[in-house]
Amino acid sequence: MTFGTRFSKIFKGDPWIWAIVILLSLIGILAVYSATVTLAFSKHGGNTEFYFLRHTGFLLIGLFFLYLCHLVNYLYFSRLSQLFLWISIGLLLVTLFVGSEINNATRVLPIPGLGITFQTSDMAKLFLMMYIARYLSKNQEEINSFSVFRNILIVILIVVALIAPENLSTSLVVFVTCCMLLFIGRINMKYLALLAGTGIVLLTVLIVTLLSINTENLGNTRIPTWKKRIETFTNKDGGEGNYQQLQSKIAVATGGFFGKGPGNSTQRAFLPHPYSDFIYAIIVEEYGWFGGALVVALFILLIFRCIRIVVESPKAFGALLALGLCFSMSFQAFVNMGVAVGILPVTGLTIPLVSMGGTSLVFNSIAFGVILSVSRSIQENKDKEPTKVAA
Repeated sequence: MTFGTRFSKIFKGDPWIWAIVILLSLIGILAVYSATVTLAFSKHGGNTEFYFLRHTGFLLIGLFFLYLCHLVNYLYFSRLSQLFLWISIGLLLVTLFVGSEINNATRVLPIPGLGITFQTSDMAKLFLMMYIARYLSKNQEEINSFSVFRNILIVILIVVALIAPENLSTSLVVFVTCCMLLFIGRINMKYLALLAGTGIVLLTVLIVTLLSINTENLGNTRIPTWKKRIETFTNKDGGEGNYQQLQSKIAVATGGFFGKGPGNSTQRAFLPHPYSDFIYAIIVEEYGWFGGALVVALFILLIFRCIRIVVESPKAFGALLALGLCFSMSFQAFVNMGVAVGILPVTGLTIPLVSMGGTSLVFNSIAFGVILSVSRSIQENKDKEPTKVAA
């Protein structure tokens, strides 16, 4: 029995997606270990292994759940989404009122007795994609009716509205991803056009309002942060608030083609959150444009492999489920990279499986596991088909 045969018997599903998971995990471990050096000296007396072990521990927990999920029949996730989406909505509400602050925003719930926090938006994103896939697949015969569009839109807006007050960028990414899934799920185009137009108008009004109001008396809200980021990106603050992206651009520019080498970043001492929000800049600085292009290529490959799952999936739910989770993670990753190279305003979004995290690593791993579950099911159905013998 060859290694490839043994691997396929233990790790089922698309081998390319398994390779993407492994490579992203390894890149993340190396990048986090290097990017957290300064943080380790300021918080843990120079113990550089602390964050490395913490990140690796959460990653291993995530990969364990990934493996379990890829063995589960993906149809079970349809039923689970009904329960866990509403649990997620409840947890989002609790987070708004009694959550702990991280990066000047109330985004997490502390887990008693464990000393760790739980980012409820990560759970909500995962089960919202599952729920949308379920709803669209169940209503394909009436997909052009306004009631189908209205009902799923209400659920989407509830989740987005609960995430937005403390994490506007995540809520926008979730909303755009949901719209893409509605389009793929064959929702009537005139409803989607109306939704897109309304969204653009509301976003424009929000930006204009933020730029025109005085935020001096709104110091305990996220509004001053949103305004500052818009002003920084549009250069309306005279460059004073451009520190983050300036340091990121220096990291990217000095990386060259092959980079400075692992652990040799200098900008990690100047970049805020180089281990999460700006980890792509650290990757490019240490591994050059070659390393940066590899990360981009892995997410592009993920999209192509999930499109193949859509083409081969016999059930609409499996196709929509795999593509929704894929788009959610890939879009988030591309936004993070766009921020690092200066083509998008600072958002605070991370790269799945690469940026340092806790529960985000676990839920992104589960998302990969669900995608692999769909892929495994397709492969098993192919194997059961009778082989045609030539006459």
